[in-house]
Amino acid sequence: MNGSKSPGLAGFGILRNTTCHTEKKISVFFSIIFMTVGILSNSLAIAILMKAYQRFRQKSKASFLLLASGLVVTDLFGHLINGAIAVFVYASDKDWIRFNQSNILCSVFGICMVFFGLCPLLLGSVMAVERCIGVTKPIFHSTKMTSKHVKMMLTMVCLFAVLIALLPILRYRAYQIQASRTWCFYKTEHVEDWEDRFYLLLFSCLGLLALAISFLCNAVTGITLLRVKFKSQQRQGRSHHFEMIIQLLAIMCVSCICWSPFLVTMARIGINESHLKETCETILFALRMATWNQILDPWVYILLRKAVLKNLYKITRGCCGAHVINLHVWELSSIKNSLKVAAISESPVSSKQINLQPLSSMGQ
Repeated sequence: MNGSKSPGLAGFGILRNTTCHTEKKISVFFSIIFMTVGILSNSLAIAILMKAYQRFRQKSKASFLLLASGLVVTDLFGHLINGAIAVFVYASDKDWIRFNQSNILCSVFGICMVFFGLCPLLLGSVMAVERCIGVTKPIFHSTKMTSKHVKMMLTMVCLFAVLIALLPILRYRAYQIQASRTWCFYKTEHVEDWEDRFYLLLFSCLGLLALAISFLCNAVTGITLLRVKFKSQQRQGRSHHFEMIIQLLAIMCVSCICWSPFLVTMARIGINESHLKETCETILFALRMATWNQILDPWVYILLRKAVLKNLYKITRGCCGAHVINLHVWELSSIKNSLKVAAISESPVSSKQINLQPLSSMGQ
């Protein structure tokens, strides 16, 4: 422990002068609550996805269901693995020297933290791109965005996240035990080497880039849906417009609020080591906020659907006791109707029919 650089004690450098202390009972309580709620919510989302996939075997919806399934399964395993390791660390009084002599557990913990943190962000951006293509280019989406292509994208995203997580191990850089002694990550204390800065900046930049892509694609999708709604006089797509706008707002708000503090903190540490104003309690709080994103993911993407919104509308209307905005009857397959409206609006045949109507009227 006296400045040893042996591989077996590579992750114990932070234990020499620990300044962050967390109460054991409260920390164990938070870890168990996060893990339980995350497992239950993601399990419920997987059950809903399986039921929806068996009920709607449409080509336009298959890609969304596959991507959503990959996101929810990733979040589920993230809560299972990371939560189990965290509870074990708390139950062992955070005595890493006793149960982590060879630094294997810290390395596994760090790899899982990076993978299960980065993979949902990348999958969220891929889902945003898929929705943007599906709404703006429905014909291209229906012909080119096949299940085979979606599975290839899922595999590539997972392999890329695995590569980023294994990069320090491949470069013989051990993951470090953080100041709170409750989790492992890249080196965040006394960062002097350029490679340690590179890992922090790589993780934070990829996460912020994924959030930016999601924000941009969701904004384009929302604007396109609003334009289609105002241009089209048909009623069949309005329920889906309302549902999609609510989902897009929730996705952007939850992802930015939950992940931005942690990603910005890691980027500040990587750019400038003078982060000592940031206490380890602040970093731990940012990490818990990021964990909440994996808990809320299934509720935003899956459970916040038309059935829930319809019930909330009925409850709100009953509580107000007045005639609010009358929503039209919710369609059985809202995604199909939305794509149909968008396809009709962009179809050259429909534009020809619209141009021929004035000619026919002049002839009469």
